[in-house]
Amino acid sequence: MKTTIYQAEDLLKPNTIKHLKEVIQTGGLVVFPTETVYGIGANAYNPDAAHKIYQVKGRPQDNPLIVHIDHLHQLNELAQAISQDAHRLIQAFWPGPLTLIFDKTDKVPDTITSHLNTVAVRMPSNPLAQMFIHATETPICAPSANISGKPSSTLFEHVKMDLYNKVDIIIDGGKSTIGLESTVLDMTTPTPTILRPGSITKAMIENILQKPIDDLSEMIHESPKSPGMKYTHYKPQGDIILIDGAIENVIKYLNKQLKKNNNDDIAVICAHEVSEQIHAKQVFDLGALNDTETIASNLFIALRAMDDMNIKTIYIHTFSKDHLGSAIMNRLLKAAGYRILSV
Repeated sequence: MKTTIYQAEDLLKPNTIKHLKEVIQTGGLVVFPTETVYGIGANAYNPDAAHKIYQVKGRPQDNPLIVHIDHLHQLNELAQAISQDAHRLIQAFWPGPLTLIFDKTDKVPDTITSHLNTVAVRMPSNPLAQMFIHATETPICAPSANISGKPSSTLFEHVKMDLYNKVDIIIDGGKSTIGLESTVLDMTTPTPTILRPGSITKAMIENILQKPIDDLSEMIHESPKSPGMKYTHYKPQGDIILIDGAIENVIKYLNKQLKKNNNDDIAVICAHEVSEQIHAKQVFDLGALNDTETIASNLFIALRAMDDMNIKTIYIHTFSKDHLGSAIMNRLLKAAGYRILSV
């Protein structure tokens, strides 16, 4: 397969729009940027096309896909029993990085829902994602555009590395602005329940609904309604050592370990306040501790860089769970296999 690459300006051209529609309508795959991470998309109503996504990614068949839409009329084709709470959240956060889980309609193939009776839907805010979905005239099912289990792709270069000549089209949208996948909220439970944290936080949702919600994002589920709930995710090839403690203790611990062993295959991923005070040969500065937006946008880039550098041991410290910190820690815990070293 030969992959066609389109730049942002190409999506304004009639021939590009025609090609995108033809590829999706005939069961092909298109990688497209969103504000969260890149996605690998197919026609949500074509089970054979959805099956190709699982094959290309090496994704387990019981890991459901999120459906992306560009207009609310598409939601009514996919979902039923849409509550007033859901409508409030849609009005507040769509388009944007919030995925809502509903009871599905008969029109939704079992392939993309892993034979569950629910479907996960979101409306991305990225203009290129919106233009792509609009051009295809159909909802698009799409997980993150990476090999299953590895860190998600937030740069075009990472997508090309993983999926070039494995998909029909890749749209180059530059760097994802958020850098972490969407918040997933189950609206089919008696109390709305977060299944995956993201940039739309629990506090933000509760503020709109004016009532408490549940959070089950740290649980491992055998029949997951959302991506990221059962299988290993976000892990580079090297071993991650996740360190928890006061910053001064983390710095002291890291310098002690680096004094013993500071080879080229050891790296530290950390906040700027830590990077200034450690003596590592390989260090990736994520940004200031209080700038969770920058840390989130750089996290997957840092994790993928570890494989590019053939790093065998990766030290990362924990972060406060305030605001985006909850989503950052969710990804780090999964990447580290839920192992934490306290110092």
